[in-house]
Amino acid sequence: MENNKQKLGIKLWAEADRPRERLLQHGRRYLTDAELIAILIGSGNKNETALDLSKRILAFYDNNLVRLGKASIQELSRFKGIGEAKALTIIAALELGLRRKETDDEQIVQVTTARQAYNYMHQTFEDLHYEEFWILLLNRSNHVIGKFQISKGGQAGTIADPKIIFKIALENNAANIILAHNHPSGNLKPSDSDNKLTRDLVASGRMLGLFVVDHIIFARNNYYSYRDEDLI
Repeated sequence: MENNKQKLGIKLWAEADRPRERLLQHGRRYLTDAELIAILIGSGNKNETALDLSKRILAFYDNNLVRLGKASIQELSRFKGIGEAKALTIIAALELGLRRKETDDEQIVQVTTARQAYNYMHQTFEDLHYEEFWILLLNRSNHVIGKFQISKGGQAGTIADPKIIFKIALENNAANIILAHNHPSGNLKPSDSDNKLTRDLVASGRMLGLFVVDHIIFARNNYYSYRDEDLI
């Protein structure tokens, strides 16, 4: 009897075992991670229910949603019962969760230290396997006006165009600018091109009355701050 139940889809399970029903009756906080993923994928395979398949996927990633969130479509599609459409659904749902947290983080309205800037921006770079360059714009009181992506590239680097940076800053009436990019390799040491770009942007910003107050390099769970190193 138990084996037969395990081969049934969600719609045919006993009500107490159906994640959708549990969500309706008890609310989302009462569902496990596996149950939430089971709702996303809807069905399993001929040997597993959606819930069993979800548990197996989570176990593969050590029940760590951060690790699961870094999985590619190709990786997820290797699980029997997970095709491209289901893989896309899982990835999209986890990305929405990440963006929701980033929106919550916008309640931090003032940035005065490199650590605060890192805390504000680190999720932007968290799962990237390639470089991106962003700017964080502040007013004269160092309250956040917004963050803007300038460019993205490959593992070797990306190009940050000063004209684009200062155009965005002027359009948003910024007073201070924090530069930010990531090193996918995990190496925190700035490159020669990083140093030259920083010097050039600092000098150009002074002429425009737009002050580059820091340049932060993100590498995994750590950062390098030009300001903290007294290089700005």
